Amino acid sequence: MEVRVFYVSLSLLFFLLALKLHLSRKHKNSALPPSPPALPVIGHLHLLKRRPMHLTFYSLAKKYGPIISLRFGSRLVVLISSPSPFEEFFTKNDVVLANRPKLLLGKHLAYNHTTLLQAPYGDHWRNLRRMGAVEIFSTYRINKFVSIRKDEIKQLLIKLSHNSLQNFGKVELKSMFQELTFNIMMRMVAGKRYYVDDVTDEEEARQFREIMTEAVTFAGASNPGDFLPILNWIDGGEFEKTVIRLGKRMDMFLQGLVDEHKRKEDLESMNTMIGHLISLQVTQPEYYTDGIIEGLVLVMLGAAMSNLLNNPNTLKKARDELDTQVGEEFLLDETHLSKLQYLQNIISETLRLNPAAPLLVPHESSESCSVGGYNVPRDTILLVNAWAIHRDSTVWDDPTSFKPDRFDNEGEDRKLIAFGCGRRSCPGAGLAQRVVGSTLGSLIQCFEWKRVSEKEVDMTEGRGITLQKVVPLEAICKSRPIMDRILC
Repeated sequence: MEVRVFYVSLSLLFFLLALKLHLSRKHKNSALPPSPPALPVIGHLHLLKRRPMHLTFYSLAKKYGPIISLRFGSRLVVLISSPSPFEEFFTKNDVVLANRPKLLLGKHLAYNHTTLLQAPYGDHWRNLRRMGAVEIFSTYRINKFVSIRKDEIKQLLIKLSHNSLQNFGKVELKSMFQELTFNIMMRMVAGKRYYVDDVTDEEEARQFREIMTEAVTFAGASNPGDFLPILNWIDGGEFEKTVIRLGKRMDMFLQGLVDEHKRKEDLESMNTMIGHLISLQVTQPEYYTDGIIEGLVLVMLGAAMSNLLNNPNTLKKARDELDTQVGEEFLLDETHLSKLQYLQNIISETLRLNPAAPLLVPHESSESCSVGGYNVPRDTILLVNAWAIHRDSTVWDDPTSFKPDRFDNEGEDRKLIAFGCGRRSCPGAGLAQRVVGSTLGSLIQCFEWKRVSEKEVDMTEGRGITLQKVVPLEAICKSRPIMDRILC
């Protein structure tokens, strides 16, 4: 009898505690943004398995409003899908929202959250940002690498011309753009090309390609165990073990590059980022963000060419501008970009419709704040659906159509948030736009382009944090007369 009374009392106690916690949470969350129905324990964590996530979140926003709250296991997430709350967040609360959530990927692939991308807001991050702005992404430093970018673009043009000098030839552009961006970044960082047929150290090049491929795969992954830690125990920690192994391989590779530079006598004469940083007694975190730029360039080029192939009149207008402003005697270079307004419009419209990271990089609140009358508690993860904001009909006329001419209107480009906003915006945006502008302009100047069939290029979006297309981009091209002079 006493045992039964004990268990009944214990059950009643647990019930009362659970009721108190429920009422307390309900009262505490009463001022939160509206939320879709959630599953027990996991909340809305199942949404992470639906891809592409920005489309899933876009559907939720249309039903529940421009600012909604989600529960990923034990973590509160606020999702912004409209320009008005986005602007309010990042004008009133830019400092409060300058933190990054600490996830397993940041721990093992970003030197325990110490890189420019992943570091929490504070003195360390400010030092990294200052170093990046002054020593890596400054106009002076970017200009020092202009010959590298020009040479790699020329190598791409020559490769494309092999089967297209006399007639239209079919080419697969995604792999070529990948080679271009990785080679540009690695030559700037370490003075090496890793995507060529005849490299000095084939084994080192193979390791680099494997590491980059795996790193890009994980960049688009979501680990439910970050939000519900018991899941890491259930799967035996396989996700974390795999990430740890990749982190060690990446660290050994990068350390090898640093050690190789340290053995050189004249670092500055090598004209590499590593050489310059070592000469300033700076270590790896400052150049780790090159991977972000690579992703931006790769996605922007693919999206821009896809949209141009689907809009031949736009492509012709861009070619006419190039023929007028640059001519057919000399290959376009970065000094011409300021004269090519329509080309810049194409890049802006590509960024609007196809932001490289449609959900941007997550933010985290360091203190409680509010927006639109809703409460955003401390340690809330903030997600911004840039893809949805760029398609808001209250801001953009005919938002789903590809119309570069819309950017003829002054101030339109300031509505773009493809590179983020505020103090945590992407520091490599200027470099990425230079590479895209020079490459895209050169491709239009040197080749005639057509789709491989009458069907439009498939723009279906695939999985991952970057806006990769499901179907790799293919096209047919034919060399224009200027290629004869380039090949001489």
